[in-house]
Amino acid sequence: MVQQCSQQRPVQNSEVYVLRRVPSFPSVPPPSPPSPRTPPEDDCALAPIEALSLTQPNIAVCDKKLAFEERLSRAVHVLATETAALQDLTQLYSSDRLARDGFSRAVDAIVRRQGSDGGKLVVIGVGKSGHIAKKLVATFNSLAIVAVFLHPTEALHGDLGQISRRDTLLLITFSGKTPELLTLLPHLDRSLPLILLTAHTRPETCELVRQRPDTILLPAPVHEPETASFGVAAPTTSTTVALAVGDALALVAARELHACVASVFARNHPGGAIGASLRGGRRGRPREDVRALMVPLDQLGGLLPPQPRAGEEEGKQKGKGKETDGGSAPAPSPAPAPSPAPASASAASSAAASPTGLDILRAGYASPSGWVRLDARPRLHPSSPDQHRDHASGGNGAVVSPRRIRRLAAADMARPLEELRWLAVPRSDFVPVAADTSVQRAAEWIRGLRAATGDGGAYGDDAVVAVMERGECVGLVEVGRLLEEASGST
Repeated sequence: MVQQCSQQRPVQNSEVYVLRRVPSFPSVPPPSPPSPRTPPEDDCALAPIEALSLTQPNIAVCDKKLAFEERLSRAVHVLATETAALQDLTQLYSSDRLARDGFSRAVDAIVRRQGSDGGKLVVIGVGKSGHIAKKLVATFNSLAIVAVFLHPTEALHGDLGQISRRDTLLLITFSGKTPELLTLLPHLDRSLPLILLTAHTRPETCELVRQRPDTILLPAPVHEPETASFGVAAPTTSTTVALAVGDALALVAARELHACVASVFARNHPGGAIGASLRGGRRGRPREDVRALMVPLDQLGGLLPPQPRAGEEEGKQKGKGKETDGGSAPAPSPAPAPSPAPASASAASSAAASPTGLDILRAGYASPSGWVRLDARPRLHPSSPDQHRDHASGGNGAVVSPRRIRRLAAADMARPLEELRWLAVPRSDFVPVAADTSVQRAAEWIRGLRAATGDGGAYGDDAVVAVMERGECVGLVEVGRLLEEASGST
């Protein structure tokens, strides 16, 4: 019961409820606070937004660049292939005994026939090998090695007459079995040296060598077939190596035939830019060393046979007439014992045997270089009073330079050489200079000698410089010519 009463009493707590009227809010929102000031467009420079390109790249430009790279790549491949072939060729001639022996024998055959027998080199080829042959002929001739080109077909139709018994033959064929050469081979004189420039490195693999076992084999192989290198059998690498071996043959043979190959080439090639550069001087490239200025010894002229003097020819004819009149000549009577000749007569006889100024002038005009080399005479005894006369008259390898020949006057024409002591220059008065000395350095050295000695005669413009190579004199040049060249190149 008590519990029920307690449940019916009101509940008491501490919360207070306040009853008041709630105000109504307006339907329009209040104004927002002011925004910051926006700067005008002139206050800031905005970069324009690039338009996005949705088009394809230029296909033609890309194709052109790819074609350019492919073109250059192919060219570099050709150059690299031919370079590799030349490197293999160099290794072959550096180490292979058969190749080295063949090259040496080929040089011997050319030098021997050119030097002593006066023969020539006949180069035979057809097709691309024929073009290589023509180029090599031009190279040999420019180096003063006489060479001619012979087409094998034309040879069978009359041009075999170009070949003489003193010639050397050079056949060029990559395959070693060119039909035109095999047809020509039986008609070539077997006594003539035959050189074969071919791709074969062994004689047993070459058909031409099998038919002529005495052939000198000159290998020019390639490291890989041209079809493998370039996809076509066009002669490219094969002609390059053939030309390289031919050039080596020409230069080596020329150096063994001529004391100075550079001067020989300069004489045979006066035209064009090469000729201008070889001439040097103010308008051309200055020469590098004195070797290019010298006159080789084989270009020095000699004395000509003496011309009969007045009355000599008439006396000879009268003598012949006396011998023919009446059949045989009468027996000579015993001649009296000769009496000692006076000194004046002895001097006159000696003068008559000596060349005169006119003889030197004639020899200088006939000489291809203008130089005259006097015939060496036996060296007189050192105590002989005529020792100086022996030097002046041509003993001990004396020479006469062009400048000294031009100094001859009309009064010197009849005078004997020993009276013209200034004319001949004995070997002992030569000024030796190494062949590889530059022109400028040699000229400075000569000027220094002039200043140190004060002797304008021993080192004057008409003094003679001996160009020395390996301890031997290989050519001569005048001091004045040397100084002029040095002044012209500065």
